[in-house]
Amino acid sequence: MGSAARWLVAAMVAATFVGSEAAWAGAPTDQLRGRIDRVLKVLEGELKQEGRSEERRIAIRKIADETFDFREISQRSLARHWQSRTPGERDEFVQLFTDVLERAYIGQIEQYSGSEKVQYVGETLDGQQAVVRTRIVTKAGTEVPVDYRLHRVGEQWLVYDVAIEGISLVSNYRAQFDRIIRSSSYKQLAEKLKAKKDEAREADGAGMKRASTQK
Repeated sequence: MGSAARWLVAAMVAATFVGSEAAWAGAPTDQLRGRIDRVLKVLEGELKQEGRSEERRIAIRKIADETFDFREISQRSLARHWQSRTPGERDEFVQLFTDVLERAYIGQIEQYSGSEKVQYVGETLDGQQAVVRTRIVTKAGTEVPVDYRLHRVGEQWLVYDVAIEGISLVSNYRAQFDRIIRSSSYKQLAEKLKAKKDEAREADGAGMKRASTQK
């Protein structure tokens, strides 16, 4: 599950920390860029100060929640196994999977130095769905295509998938989740996600304890 999370991280982090060149500006692109700008303000403002990591992470999580439709990502990633889940199981899965993705995103975004540039190269609208096409240009000049797939929810355009070099985040997770469920059970998948959450909480607690003793 780690590599798929890194794809999401790479897409959002690169777009967050770099200068952008806009070749197209429609509602999905404008909203995506606006949320990315808000993350920049969090990282460059008062919350970047040492000792305010928890506040910073809460602020970034809030913006991530407004950028990604984590329930839609969860449903598409679980695919056919979603239908056989109870409402309670669905809610639990969304919460656990969201936690995994957000923690991966936040953990990487706080370490990113930002040497690439992102170019907004196009936007395709198809009713209530859209694709915002970008290109990440590395310091070495290598170009990496990153496509954001969004759908309209009310007046908001929310990301439900990210494809880097044609490889879909959702498709990658779908294959992994399906393999775990077919070889074991949905319960085993949920237990794996719970274990990742517990490990992350323990790591956060240890980090806060170290920080308090160093003051």
